[in-house]
Amino acid sequence: MALSRSARLGAVATAAASFLVIAASSAPAPGADGVGDSYFPQLGNGGFDARHYALDLAYNPDTDRLDGRTTITARATQNLSSFDLDLQKLEVTRVEVNGRRAQFTREGDEIRVTPRGSLSKGRDFEVAVTYGGVPEPLGGPIVFGSSYGWMKTTDGVFVACEPNAASTWFPSSDHPADKAAFDIRIKAPKGLTAVSNGRLVSTYDKGGSTYTHWREKKQMATYLATATIGKFDVRTGVTPGGTPIYVAIDPVLANSNNVDVYAVTAEATDYWSKVFGPYPFEETGAIVDDMPAAGFSLETQTKPVYSAVRNETTIVHELAHQWFGDSVSTERWKDIWLNEGFATYSQWLWAEYKGTRSAHDSFLAGYNARPDTSAFWQTVVGDPQRDTMFASAVYQRGAMTLQVLRERIGDAAFFKLLPTWTRLHRYGNANTEDFVRLAEKVSGKQLDDLFQTWLFTTGKPVI
Repeated sequence: MALSRSARLGAVATAAASFLVIAASSAPAPGADGVGDSYFPQLGNGGFDARHYALDLAYNPDTDRLDGRTTITARATQNLSSFDLDLQKLEVTRVEVNGRRAQFTREGDEIRVTPRGSLSKGRDFEVAVTYGGVPEPLGGPIVFGSSYGWMKTTDGVFVACEPNAASTWFPSSDHPADKAAFDIRIKAPKGLTAVSNGRLVSTYDKGGSTYTHWREKKQMATYLATATIGKFDVRTGVTPGGTPIYVAIDPVLANSNNVDVYAVTAEATDYWSKVFGPYPFEETGAIVDDMPAAGFSLETQTKPVYSAVRNETTIVHELAHQWFGDSVSTERWKDIWLNEGFATYSQWLWAEYKGTRSAHDSFLAGYNARPDTSAFWQTVVGDPQRDTMFASAVYQRGAMTLQVLRERIGDAAFFKLLPTWTRLHRYGNANTEDFVRLAEKVSGKQLDDLFQTWLFTTGKPVI
């Protein structure tokens, strides 16, 4: 069939318009300055997916100065004319993209990098940032009113960065939705030990310095990275279940409590491996530092950091996070109950395992201790807001939600659900809706009402 001249002209015009739309959509454009998290809109960055961080750090505890070069291997998710990195306060002196010097500008905590040529969608690229200064810890109400991030100690530094302080010490896409593998190399004064994530690759002395190289091969959220430095007594070995273990304890704290950190870490790692599925990383362990100003602990990947260990349940809580929070990370910070509610519930499971109290009784104790008028019941656990994202209700009512779920669907389905969850989202990200769907699939029950009541409705639920 032949087309008339007018039809042919119309077809040509349509094809030209389609070409212009395609060309416009694929033209290089700036990446977004954040992933759009409602709590931290500028955290993380659009236009690329971070794949690997190589951190080369030199720290002087006398001045608290950090000098670093961070090389990020990333994959462009669009055609990029420029892209952002998160970095707070520290001074940037040089940026290179694929080995060529790149222009950069700064606005607040955002570094805008413009390479010499555009970066093609689907292609890997490297950006290297040279920087330095004195890292400043963050404060405010978020982490129980405590400072957090890069915190000076008497003999070094304590590094615990949840939720938004990784970018106080290295340039990054600082959001858990963008996870990557890490190599962390630390130069510190001889006599100090630098402890980080993953396995120890090498350590050696040269001149007056000690050079240490740690490698975390598995995907890790930036806030879970640490470079804690100080005087430590180190014990290594293998858990009875076969997982390598590395425990570093500040000698100041060696006899300050009755908790055997090494033994509890080994036992809990092996027990959770039976309940939650195989341990997701190459090594387990702990970093116990004398940091009373912090007053909290954090589930830094493979080696939780403790500002002193106060009890056994703190250890089992942070180790449960290796599955819930570290291996399976939240897509957005509003789903933080998937981390803290699960880790708190793990403390209840530990008490059951030890025969001291059932999870049902732990639930009732918390439920009955808080009257209807308590502010505790006014937190929306499924979206607690930024400044109250670590409110006690996120932990306790989150754990209560899991106990109510367990009693609704039964032990067989519940203890099938937990390892299924960690297996399906291993080394990835997930959200509350994902968990609800999986719980319904595993149990064969409609559960919308349960989660709506316990996660998204204020007031004390009736049981």
